[in-house]
Amino acid sequence: MKKEELDIILENHGKWLLNEGGERANLSNIDLKNTNLRFANLRLAYLRGADLRFADLSYANLSNADLSNVNLSYANLSNADLSNVNLSNANFRGVDLSDANLNWVNWQHVEGLTVICVQVDTSRRNNQIAYIKELDIWITGCFQGTLDELKASVEQTHKHNEKLKKRYYRVIDFILEEVAEE
Repeated sequence: MKKEELDIILENHGKWLLNEGGERANLSNIDLKNTNLRFANLRLAYLRGADLRFADLSYANLSNADLSNVNLSYANLSNADLSNVNLSNANFRGVDLSDANLNWVNWQHVEGLTVICVQVDTSRRNNQIAYIKELDIWITGCFQGTLDELKASVEQTHKHNEKLKKRYYRVIDFILEEVAEE
């Protein structure tokens, strides 16, 4: 895709996000490899099946976007907002996810990352705890951090609910056992 075409799509998407006309970005199945999308606002965009190999998406807002079946090999997603993103069947080989927001992500069948994700019955329906081995980060709901930070958060958030604390710790222990077996 030519830069001029992409710029028009991004401009129209920005207008659509602000309810000022425009239209939602549909970049599904588009070749965007090596594209500079640094700081791009692609919130709610359709990127299903796009080729984003080696793309620079650092600081991009991709929240609530459809990135299923996308190839993100060796892309830069540092500091990007990927909250509520559908990443099912996405390729993450060699991706830079440093300081990216990964809350509420659909990790189903992701390639290139070891993601152990377990659904746990807590105060939120369909809550899950995910551990990304290569990044050594834990994610649940709006929490993202280290194992020690997760445990501290569980202790603080559920200090008056032993039942929920035990559920969290059972899932954490299960994930740690799975990681140890690899």
